[in-house]
Amino acid sequence: RPWKRMTMFEAINLFTNIDCSKMEEKDLIITAKKLNVSIDKSMGKGKIIDAIFGEKCEKELVQPTFITNYPTEMSPLAKKHRKVKGVTERFEGFCIGKEFCNAFSELNDPIDQRSRFEEQLELMNRGDEEAMVLDEDFIRSMEYGMPPTAGLGIGIDRLTMMMTNSKSIQDVLFFPQMKKENNK
Repeated sequence: RPWKRMTMFEAINLFTNIDCSKMEEKDLIITAKKLNVSIDKSMGKGKIIDAIFGEKCEKELVQPTFITNYPTEMSPLAKKHRKVKGVTERFEGFCIGKEFCNAFSELNDPIDQRSRFEEQLELMNRGDEEAMVLDEDFIRSMEYGMPPTAGLGIGIDRLTMMMTNSKSIQDVLFFPQMKKENNK
């Protein structure tokens, strides 16, 4: 049958009974604390939403489900949604409580991309180690003319995780240099 579909905000609302779709960062911080979701000062709006979703929703997505419309702050390389303000054209597939694929329409507007990279730099200055750097070469390439594109990321590692019921991707990585060293 067709996979169930819901937006990220619909999923959060379904599993927490809280509508955070219009919340600003300060309200999201209060909400995360109320839900006992661990956050820190380096986290911006997108990371807080992602933390709430990850803690309260992912494990509940047992049946195959597509989560759509990720907040713009979470998806610095994805194109803004054509009809819904504040979200991107991105989806992730979930099954058995785990994400196994990620896909989005690639942002091809160099002005918007520069602005998003600058927002990422602000997050980096707050201590976000996963924030992206401002990539001038990438922006210049876009300025020359990047056609509409999309990408889908699904890896053997994620499928292996599902087949072996592994909790961490680290448990199924083939290459030892990709695994964290365990010095016990």
